[in-house]
Order: sequence, then C-alpha cells, then structure tokens
Amino acid sequence: MKSKTHRLDRFISQNSDFSISDTRLLIAQKRIVLDGRVASSIQQKVGEFTQVVLDGQCLNDNKPVYIMLNKPRGVVSATKDPKHATVLDLIKHPQKSELHIVGRLDFNTTGLLLLTNDGAWSRKISLPETKLAKTYEVTLSKPLSDEYVVVFREGIYFAYENITTRPACLEILSDYTARLSLVEGKYHQVKRMFGFFQNQVLALHRVSVGSILLEGLEVGQSRALTIDELGCQTPAWQPCSLGRLG
Repeated sequence: MKSKTHRLDRFISQNSDFSISDTRLLIAQKRIVLDGRVASSIQQKVGEFTQVVLDGQCLNDNKPVYIMLNKPRGVVSATKDPKHATVLDLIKHPQKSELHIVGRLDFNTTGLLLLTNDGAWSRKISLPETKLAKTYEVTLSKPLSDEYVVVFREGIYFAYENITTRPACLEILSDYTARLSLVEGKYHQVKRMFGFFQNQVLALHRVSVGSILLEGLEVGQSRALTIDELGCQTPAWQPCSLGRLG
C-alpha cells in the first residue's frame, strides 16, 4: 500500500481554490497551519495523516488506524469476497472501508491479523528486510522429532521458487504440537515446511507479530493497537534450544 505524500504548494492547489503560485503568499501571511504549526515553505511535505488548516478550514485531518483481529477459521483475509465473510465484516470502525490487511492469513488459518490505513507502517511490518518474527502454534498429523528443529533452523529448499527458507525457530510443545517463529511469508510456507517431512498441518494459529501478542481477544473480536504495540520491534530470530519444551 503506497503512502501519499505531496509538496505543500501542490496539496493546496489540489484541495482549495488557490493555485500553486498563491501558496507563497499564503505562507507569508501565516494562513496555513500544518499539525498545529504555521507553514514555512512551499516544499514542506504533506503526508496522508498531516493535518492541514487553511484560513481556519481543515483540508486534511485523516487519522491513522491500527487494529488487531483474532481471525476465525473460514473467514477470508480480504476486503471483499462474493462468496465468503471477510475480516472487514467482523470489524466495527467508522474508517474500516479505508483499511488494508497486513500479512494475510489463509482461509482456515486463525489468530492474529493486523489491519491499518497507514501504508508506511504496513510496509515496515511486511518487508523481509525488517526481519520481524511471526509466531504460530501448529498442530500436526504425525509425531514430531528433534530433526525438525535442526532442519527448520538450517532452512528448507523450495524447488519451485529455487530458494531456501531463512532460518526458523521451532519449539516442540508435544508429540503433535509446536510453536514456530519465522521472518518471511512465502506461499503456504508453514504447510510446505512441514510437508518436507510429509507431515500435514491440521491447525495453524498465529499468536504474535513482533512484540504484538494475541492476548485477551475472543475469536472474531478486534481492538485498536496500543502506542507500545505500534513499534512492534523485537529481535527477529534467535537460535532455539534443541529438543522439547516442558
């Protein structure tokens, strides 16, 4: 999602009766206020969420929205779908039509899903270079072994794309359940990684993105992120101990 940034003079010409050339005089007369401060240059940047006031009239007062949802099984990670309920159908927010999804979850995958209208923030969360860890709880059809931990840590080769996955941290919770942390999101990556061992994923549930934790939300519920959660930076991946937890 591309964020929108304009030079102040262009923004004024596009959102008022004044021209680009008029903007210098408006600035000199201190008639333009950006985020509570009098504008000082025609080259000042007006972002998607910059408050712009001209002669006391607000020309831009968009508010950034950041929401977490506990996605149920059988709901589409999309804003529109002709056949199925979408995640937006579950959200009650006056700006929900402006939201886009940050890191989709498959139809039957449950858990933490982020939505926002802030393109710059969603790019930061999604880019592989950010190395932000996404953590899942996984239920398998066959028993796990310590070999999984080693192979996931070394990376698994996907012949179709001719790539090797980045190191991932697998913690075995029981014979059939595990917690997996990884920093990328290739197509059906989790299922394909366990498919390397011919082990089918029966259930997949995302519990965190960086330091944003899915806690206290019932299935289908949503809430705004806190200020602390918006940073959501945490070490991407650290080697995990070989073996089982508990």
